[in-house]
Amino acid sequence: MKISKEVRRTSRQLFRVCLVNGKLDDSRVRLVVNQIITSKPRGYHGMLDSFAALVRNEVESQRAVVESATFLTADIQADLKSSLSQKYGRELALEFHIKPELLGGIRVKVGSDVWDGSVKARLEALKASLS
Repeated sequence: MKISKEVRRTSRQLFRVCLVNGKLDDSRVRLVVNQIITSKPRGYHGMLDSFAALVRNEVESQRAVVESATFLTADIQADLKSSLSQKYGRELALEFHIKPELLGGIRVKVGSDVWDGSVKARLEALKASLS
């Protein structure tokens, strides 16, 4: 479905209304969605899709997923949290996952940013360069 510029602009304005001190307010998001559903303005399906994408991107940018081959100690987890929060200029919610297939190292994903320092990624890069 093609979304018009006006509908996209309106969804961005509604998204900005949901920000309080630079953070997304869940109650405002629910209120905006309910208001759109009840009033059903022209192009409201596209508006909801565009608004949902903006909210999804914001939520993902406040969360970091850390994958490692083995369990990370509390000290390493705290260091990662402080360095990532400092890099992004805001507090991030970190999720730690153990992925033995990485062989070693870690992979960090914050929103659309991915840092892959795993042994598996290095081996795949080496394999690609030899091919």
